[in-house]
Amino acid sequence: EVEQRMQGQCSLAVRRAPECLVCGAQHMLGAPHTAWLLGMKGEKGSKGDIGIEGIHGTDGKQGEKGAPGSKGEKGDLGPLGMMGPLGPKGIPGSARGVKGSKGDNSKVPRSAFSASLSKAFPPPNTPIKFDKILYNDQEDYNPSTGKFNCSIPGAYVFTYHLTVRGRPARISIVAQNKKMVRTRETLYGQEIDQASFLIILKLNAGDQVWLEVARDWNGVYVSAEDDSIFTGFLLYPDDVFETLV
Repeated sequence: EVEQRMQGQCSLAVRRAPECLVCGAQHMLGAPHTAWLLGMKGEKGSKGDIGIEGIHGTDGKQGEKGAPGSKGEKGDLGPLGMMGPLGPKGIPGSARGVKGSKGDNSKVPRSAFSASLSKAFPPPNTPIKFDKILYNDQEDYNPSTGKFNCSIPGAYVFTYHLTVRGRPARISIVAQNKKMVRTRETLYGQEIDQASFLIILKLNAGDQVWLEVARDWNGVYVSAEDDSIFTGFLLYPDDVFETLV
């Protein structure tokens, strides 16, 4: 029996001993075998044709935020923009400016006069002689003729305030030998009234200005209680800088 078992094992050993004709390994006869015989390496084939374009795949997820890049160079200056709206009014300043130096007024052109009448009812159609001088520092007014003489060309103010009594008065302001203005005050009997007027005239050097009354209309009156006054002064010269020089 022992001998039979040993013979059976030897029979199995004999069956397993042969090497496989495919892979050279020893295994049981009849067992499945999946290996293939390897041939020699073939030559490189020719490049195949380009295949058709594949279907566009779905978009991938957004990647993580990258690190900040380096600072770029300064760009060119852009075009000038439109003007903005006017801003609100600023708050008034609290600091007062420095006081300026005193100006030199010694050369400021001046011309002015004021004179009153000493006798009532002056003669008509001739300059009224206001012979009581109230102011005439530049002596541009002549009380003996009743005429103002322009020495500085420019704009002048002339005014009169006259008392009228007992008869009407027609008063004219004469300049450059022309009656520039005519006014009247109509009174009769012992009535008393005042006539006033003011005018600005443009005068040249050498021009003369005076007052006169018309015939039968010379009711200009004066007394210890009533005055009649003629006044004039330079408002501003034609060219103050040229005059100062």
